[in-house]
Amino acid sequence: MSTTGELIRKMIHSQVKGDSAGFRSAAEEFVGEERRKNHHILARDIERLLQNGASSSDLSGSLALIGTRNDDLPRDKERGVLLVEIKEPKRNLESLVLAQEIRNQLDLIVRENRKSEVLRTYGLRPILRVLFCGPPGCGKTVAAEAVAQALYLPLVLVRFDAVVSSYLGETAANLRKVFDFARTRPMVILFDEFDAIGKHRTDEEEHGELKRVVNSFLQMLDSFRGETLLIAATNHQGMLDSALWRRFDEIVYFDRPNAEAIEEVLRRNVRQIGVEPNISLSKCSGDLVGLSHADAERISLQAVKATVLANQKAITLDTLQESIENQKKRVALTREMTESSRPYRTYTVNSDSDASHIAEEGESYNA
Repeated sequence: MSTTGELIRKMIHSQVKGDSAGFRSAAEEFVGEERRKNHHILARDIERLLQNGASSSDLSGSLALIGTRNDDLPRDKERGVLLVEIKEPKRNLESLVLAQEIRNQLDLIVRENRKSEVLRTYGLRPILRVLFCGPPGCGKTVAAEAVAQALYLPLVLVRFDAVVSSYLGETAANLRKVFDFARTRPMVILFDEFDAIGKHRTDEEEHGELKRVVNSFLQMLDSFRGETLLIAATNHQGMLDSALWRRFDEIVYFDRPNAEAIEEVLRRNVRQIGVEPNISLSKCSGDLVGLSHADAERISLQAVKATVLANQKAITLDTLQESIENQKKRVALTREMTESSRPYRTYTVNSDSDASHIAEEGESYNA
């Protein structure tokens, strides 16, 4: 049985998508739920609207009030740039290739947030602070999108390029604006590349301003109250301040895929065009263990594109092998550059303030 909050989310999600059938189905379920609660007047009014042929498009004017105007979004004071970006989630959990343990954790997060009303009646709080960590390219960002889609909520991406400021105290002020915005309505807010502001405060190479930012973030996280699900994602969990780990309700580690998962990624991406009978995706997958989900996806999509451009009917063994070799070279080059080039930091002092803006170079981050 769905909760009232879940049914409302379904109706709004269907209306935004233009899915009249989905909207009507959720509305009828809502009517039944209200009748079970003896809320007969509300149930009768909604039922009358449905019987008179009112569709989701007829209600678009009233539902549009739930939306957010561009002027409502938080901005950096000095530059006027947006601190967040709102994204409509399109990926769903079923479309992702995940280890069963990860899927179980994500299902728990979704279930607790869908049933948050029930939990709160017992004085309990759903999972609202989650850390996604693990190697790059293993699905952290798309998993956040899929969780948002499962909860019928927008995905709000925090733009660290705008949040981090060269002015003393302005980075913490920008974070405060982000948290204040997150209080306004339910959403899934993603702090991607979270290590940008969550590094060890004991790191001697870090500037004092960023250490103060970590303190501010901890205070904001502790005092935050709302229905928003906060997800922080990082490829460099070893760099995070130890105090941050205790603040998260759930920690999900996204590891590199095994052979079976790689085969599934390949199979899903090549099925639109197919492979020649002499190709064993299972055997190919065994040779790719150690690569990420993104690597496997890139291999398959490159093979598909090469096949289409060559006007061939199916992926040949030579085409697939070429895509595999190209990706392995790319991975090897990336690792070589990362290991041989230590990231260095450049400090540029702004004459109008005593703060230093820290720019890290030589390191690439991929969610």
